[in-house]
Amino acid sequence: MNGTTGTPARRCSHVLLRVHDLRRAVADFRTAGFEVAYATAPEHKALHAHVWFPSGPVIELLATPPGARWMRLPVDLRFGRGAGERMVRWARQDEGFCDLALLVEGEEAELAALTRQVPCGRVVRWTRKRPDGAETRFAFSYPRSGRLPFLVTPYDPPQHPPGVRHPNGATALTEVVLGVRPADLPAVRRLAGDAPGLRLEEAPVTAVRAVHLAGLTAPLDPALLHGAVLLPAGTAPVPPTTHGKGSSTS
Repeated sequence: MNGTTGTPARRCSHVLLRVHDLRRAVADFRTAGFEVAYATAPEHKALHAHVWFPSGPVIELLATPPGARWMRLPVDLRFGRGAGERMVRWARQDEGFCDLALLVEGEEAELAALTRQVPCGRVVRWTRKRPDGAETRFAFSYPRSGRLPFLVTPYDPPQHPPGVRHPNGATALTEVVLGVRPADLPAVRRLAGDAPGLRLEEAPVTAVRAVHLAGLTAPLDPALLHGAVLLPAGTAPVPPTTHGKGSSTS
């Protein structure tokens, strides 16, 4: 629990990067010096792949299933109101960051408690089969507002590979820069709490703007990053206008 607010502690879980062709994106990120692991089996049908670090947030490469831009109603029925709007947005947008998952440091009950603070769809229990044949279990919930970050519980069993070493030197995802439109700010603060490594900046649209990585030994080639803005730790993507009141995430 968070000692200052009495609510479940949160931190950034993963940043989602929308790509058109997952296999091409995996190959390009590997060329850019990242280790990349497909999230599901069989790999040739996978829609997700991860750039892991030894601990902390990760980058998830995401492709959407065929016809996803017309699946709003079926997705709402399966995952709760608001999920379909989010899926359609992922499917229709160009390549680049498309979402942010916030990790609820606790069990499913803590996640459910947060969904009562911000209108969300149902809490969904999910099982994913990994390429090694093992299963990963977690739960998630999507806010009804399709631009707000969504909530997930920790992967069970934990997934961070302790020995990951990226040839480009990256050692950790240290900060996520989230642009937030003023009308969304109260809800974002309720969802994010005092999440470390999350910087909120005023923006016309609520969306991930950039990710900061520790340890990079050279600039990354933007042509290989499929719209992702990946910067050395401590740099700013643009001169920011930072939300300056309220939560320590500002």
